[in-house]
Amino acid sequence: MTITTEHDVVAIGCGPFNLGLAALASTVDDLDLVVLEEQPELTWHRGMMIGDASMQVNFLADLVTLVAPSHPLSFLAYLHDMDRLYTFTVRENFFPSRREYEDYLRWAAAKLPSVHFSHRAEEVQWDAAAERFTVHAVRGDGARLRMRARNLVVGIGTAPHIPDSLAGLPPEKLLHTSDYLYRASDVAAAGKVTVVGSGQSGAEVTVDLLGRNLEGGPAVSWLTRTSSFAPLDYTKMVLEMTTPAYMQYFHSLPEDVRDRLVGEQWQFYKGISIDTLEEVHELLYRRQLEHGLADVELRFGIAAESAAVDSAGQAVLTCRHRDTGQLFSHTTDLVVAATGYRNRTPAFLTPVDDLLLRDGSGRPRIRVDHSIELAEGVAGRVFVSNAETHAYGVSSPNLDIGAVRNATILNAITGREAYRLPKKSAFTTFEAPRQVS
Repeated sequence: MTITTEHDVVAIGCGPFNLGLAALASTVDDLDLVVLEEQPELTWHRGMMIGDASMQVNFLADLVTLVAPSHPLSFLAYLHDMDRLYTFTVRENFFPSRREYEDYLRWAAAKLPSVHFSHRAEEVQWDAAAERFTVHAVRGDGARLRMRARNLVVGIGTAPHIPDSLAGLPPEKLLHTSDYLYRASDVAAAGKVTVVGSGQSGAEVTVDLLGRNLEGGPAVSWLTRTSSFAPLDYTKMVLEMTTPAYMQYFHSLPEDVRDRLVGEQWQFYKGISIDTLEEVHELLYRRQLEHGLADVELRFGIAAESAAVDSAGQAVLTCRHRDTGQLFSHTTDLVVAATGYRNRTPAFLTPVDDLLLRDGSGRPRIRVDHSIELAEGVAGRVFVSNAETHAYGVSSPNLDIGAVRNATILNAITGREAYRLPKKSAFTTFEAPRQVS
């Protein structure tokens, strides 16, 4: 038997962004929204919960606060509910740990009956006669569901990316940073571990490995193709380029200009926090006071071009020194790929793929309200969350934009100002001056 239900919105995926959508929707009258998540519970980057790893955004970048500061599902409401508000204030560190942020997300999800775990979306179809999307899903107990709605929100997140240059390694010789803690026994057993790629995840893994090295653990190599171990640029005037004002300006630019800017702005999101870089240096300094430790090697400007396993069972990377073009071999026991994440193309959208209009590079064309441009005559809307860097810029994956994006989506769905959006979020003016005739 198939259970059929009608809704205003079906959101697929329950990471922080769609969870925030459900949180904001929970206080909008006469709006029926459901969120489907195939996993049995909410988890958030558990493979990188190293020590007391901290968030890189402050607590105001929660699910709701930047558009609804008095909302009952704010981070402050969570602290109050947990009886930690006073101690958090005395702490005078407004950057929660990742562990605490995940606990906040789980607290919020438990308070939202609209969020359904163990619900896997299998297929989406468009019913032109009814002007509704139909989401076919399977519940954890095997029940089949048919959920109909005029609006979809796709927020399935990104997937760990392994580049072709490392794909030649077998699984036992290669792991992505997202699985780092899950593979702790492999790390401990290795005589030498090589981190390929930088960014915050690569740096945090290197910090952990350097700590292990100081305690007599494996040799460590850190290789990155960037021209330095570059810091995140979090200076205040540069952060103006992560605001809704800049994102709206970015969206107005031609496609080729947007693509150029995404390439130029890598340091906004692929750099390393200054605190983490200082921690790396401190651990390297402390190594000078010890004797008999395994070797440590840091190199930037190195491109890993291919990888294989030699006759001795070790991983061998063929690398190029980018400044000189010189090729060399790098031998190691285990490679940790700090190579980031990529957007996923969900299989459940395949039946409606021909309805989604695309740009010159084959990416969905995104409207100013975060919906995909659809074929003529399709009255429904498909919104995307964290899949529009090409349309809105490198700040699209940032947690601090989530509440504004979700408020924009809800305003579009309801046809009214369910949430007031910020009118002025930056001091900088990004547009060209108007010409005076």
